[in-house]
Amino acid sequence: MTQAATFASILAGLEDGSVVPYLGARALDGVIDPASGRAIPADSDSLILAMNDGRPMAPKLMYEFPRAAMNIELKKGRSAVSRFLDRTYRDTVWSASALHTWLAELDLPYLIDTNRDILMQQAYAGRPHTLIVGLARIGGTDYRFKLFQFDGAAYTAIEPEAVDVTLPVLFKPLGTPLPESHYIASDADFVDYITELMGGFGIPAFVKRMRQGKRYLLLGLRLNRDTERMVLSDIQFGAAKPAGWALIPNANDKEKRFLAKLGFEWVPADAADLLAYATGDATLEAA
Repeated sequence: MTQAATFASILAGLEDGSVVPYLGARALDGVIDPASGRAIPADSDSLILAMNDGRPMAPKLMYEFPRAAMNIELKKGRSAVSRFLDRTYRDTVWSASALHTWLAELDLPYLIDTNRDILMQQAYAGRPHTLIVGLARIGGTDYRFKLFQFDGAAYTAIEPEAVDVTLPVLFKPLGTPLPESHYIASDADFVDYITELMGGFGIPAFVKRMRQGKRYLLLGLRLNRDTERMVLSDIQFGAAKPAGWALIPNANDKEKRFLAKLGFEWVPADAADLLAYATGDATLEAA
């Protein structure tokens, strides 16, 4: 199948609601702080450098952001990591993203954004929706998520039984600063969250029903680390066969094997290529 034919199949699935976008760090490519010109920290290395005032940490900590965040948490407390993420994603004004704007305009029934920024929420600000935010290490509840309903003006916390299942769903599994600051960041957070995802407590029942037989479109997601692979494996549980597509320009053998195991088709392209095709800004050659 040519790349153009693959993109056409993806767009048809997005249009009929059978395909669910799943955003990773590279979905934020091109987003900058207009005041300074610096790129938004999104991938593991950029987050670690931003958290450590631009300085690299020890090689064993540079391996993965959750490991570095765990080190900061042990030294300065969990709140230090949350404050850093709040400063980064709530208190800094970032440029708009054409990809996020385009996805919001598709009126999708379900979208998953594993980044911790608020650009997707801002793109959804013009319409009511349900927001699901991942939680970790929270006592007094059987759930590892919090639900909010957006009425077009503000978010209101709701219980699972109060969800309007006709509204679009935006799932932020690794957290967001708005309307409340909750993050999955450190190793300890991921251990708790992934354990509860595997046990069925990280996803609301209505989403478990809705996701059956869906295909997924992985945009900007690299799969070199266990955390990304384990979160994806649990969130896409019950997917169609085949499970969808992964747009990764230069996937390595480890990523390709993992994608094949889950039933994803690897596409050697990125989110910008799909966006250009969808908006008529690119000419694709037959593959």
